[in-house]
Amino acid sequence: MNNADLVRRDLNAVWHPCTQMKDHETLPLIPFKRGKGVWLEDFENNQYIDAVSSWWVNLFGHANPRINAAIREQTETLEHAMLAGFTHEPVINLSERLIEVTPDGLNKCFYADNGSSAIEAALKMSYHYWKNHGKPGKKNFVNLGNSYHGETLGALALGDVGLYKATYQPLLMEVFTAPSPDAFNREEGESWEDYAIRQFEHMERILAEHHDEICAVVVEPLVQCAGNMRMHHAIYHTMLRKACDKYDVHLIADEIAVGFGRTGTLFACEQSGISPDFMCLSKGLTAGYLPLSIVMTTNDVYDAFYDDYETLKAFLHSHSYTGNPIGCAVALSTLDIFRDDNVIERNKALAQCMGDSVAHLADHPHVGDIRQHGMTLAIELVKDKATKTPFPFQERRGIRVYQHSITREALLRPLGNVIYFMPPYVITESQIQHLAQVATEGIDKATRD
Repeated sequence: MNNADLVRRDLNAVWHPCTQMKDHETLPLIPFKRGKGVWLEDFENNQYIDAVSSWWVNLFGHANPRINAAIREQTETLEHAMLAGFTHEPVINLSERLIEVTPDGLNKCFYADNGSSAIEAALKMSYHYWKNHGKPGKKNFVNLGNSYHGETLGALALGDVGLYKATYQPLLMEVFTAPSPDAFNREEGESWEDYAIRQFEHMERILAEHHDEICAVVVEPLVQCAGNMRMHHAIYHTMLRKACDKYDVHLIADEIAVGFGRTGTLFACEQSGISPDFMCLSKGLTAGYLPLSIVMTTNDVYDAFYDDYETLKAFLHSHSYTGNPIGCAVALSTLDIFRDDNVIERNKALAQCMGDSVAHLADHPHVGDIRQHGMTLAIELVKDKATKTPFPFQERRGIRVYQHSITREALLRPLGNVIYFMPPYVITESQIQHLAQVATEGIDKATRD
């Protein structure tokens, strides 16, 4: 078994996600044989640091022995049972644990399969809540510019990244869009906080004018991950929480990618000091092992559906693998590691190392921005530093950095012209330094001409 044989077989049978398959005529696939810690290994014994946590899901390394043990133990007991009319210990334990560690007021857990499914469920819950309260006219939603919330039709409608959304626009519901508080666009000398406050005026205006028809505002706190890792100040969500209360609109926090320590706190909402009406969780929930997602919500929302059967107020939404016991066991093991290993505190040193390791790039003529929230760091390449004019997307400068990285034992998969680090938390400072060196070399090569 070698790389070439597996690639040939793959291209005959597999259609890969988020990929122009024609690229693989010149950009070879890499088949992985095994993973251990931060490392992924192909079939020719080449190794790569998984700097992007395999699409932001892996928290504690590949083949983590504690999580592996939790899976083995659970499979010997109960692999799956339907959650409609039945229950099991892992789903009860996980729900109780999450209620303990999430912001106050999130007291009920509704289970789904993946991030997009969680967003879909939250949208339906919010609309249905207002309908059950006799306000069926509240049927619209508000998003932020440059946002991304998934790729099923409801979730896609709540996004604002044209690359994913434009093709399917005729199939999508219309939403209100407030400009992003993305600090990349601030004026010279303007702070992240001041820019976020200024941008909130647009959101305030939308809510003031249209709150009677709005169910909820959907936001990804602090980092718009698929939106080129653009970042903003926490004050925006503090203000948004107050405005949602004022105008009687739900707040849905999409913490699918930013939760579980990615922004420096266990949940990004903590930095704004808020509790949303809905919090959507996935990705790091199971530390990169299994698909599982949860919508956490309040007793007030839950009570709006609690009635006699004949009223038809129940939330009739389900997935076959809802609350899968093995997935719940993995999530419990993930929470155990956070608790036992003091992960959030230990990550502060790693985050500092990440920032320090690339600080020299601030002077690079084609680096327009270096930004960071906790364990998420992004470096944006630009054609003109003074004006922040981007390179034409057709030039694919970020891919050139990736092509260099895989020759240097690193996997730096870009978002357009943004190179980012979002590594597993088991990474060492020396490995971070290596990633920074590889990124620097790659950026020099990618922008040389």
